[in-house]
Amino acid sequence: MSFPANPQITTRKQPQQARSNDLVNAILQAAIQVLQTEGAQRFTTTRVAERAGVSVGSLYQYFPNKAAILFRLQTDEWQQTSDMLSAILQNTQHQPMVRLRQMIVAFIQSECEEASMRQALDDAAPLYRDAPEVADARAQTKALYQQFMLELMPDVEAKQREIASELMMNTIKTVGKSFSDESHGAAKILAFSNAMADMLCAYVEKLNT
Repeated sequence: MSFPANPQITTRKQPQQARSNDLVNAILQAAIQVLQTEGAQRFTTTRVAERAGVSVGSLYQYFPNKAAILFRLQTDEWQQTSDMLSAILQNTQHQPMVRLRQMIVAFIQSECEEASMRQALDDAAPLYRDAPEVADARAQTKALYQQFMLELMPDVEAKQREIASELMMNTIKTVGKSFSDESHGAAKILAFSNAMADMLCAYVEKLNT
């Protein structure tokens, strides 16, 4: 698949009226359908416009190219995940270890629910992975996670905590992706995510002693 080295991925303009919002939502829903049925290799603005029942010109009012559509889908997914993790990790009504378990279980379940969409977006990642917006989104998530790790392991030496944090996040992301590559029932997903939580909580408890 060929694409520009630095495609424009920001939207041309933001919808201001309900009708415009409906149009953008129709385009995004059509984009999801095209991506899931055709894959990243055959994803085009023309196919998206046809599926949405709008003209290509109408689509270009808001999205300059296919990279902009794909990046919007990706950022929407990131935002949903970020909001979910923020709600869990910043809920100080629960002890940090409880929040760690909740985060792991919720993340694994989310990975399984969004597996098909995530796999399709991973195929399209070369279109925008070097964009500054991607780095900004990752930095925000990393900052949230690091703040929680400090709360989770306040007495652990900074360098050791950094290593532990990186190991835990890489484990959660890698194992979650691998597990969600296959379809599983709700009971197995819950059992698997709780088992992973048991393992990582035991690791944190050992570091905190």
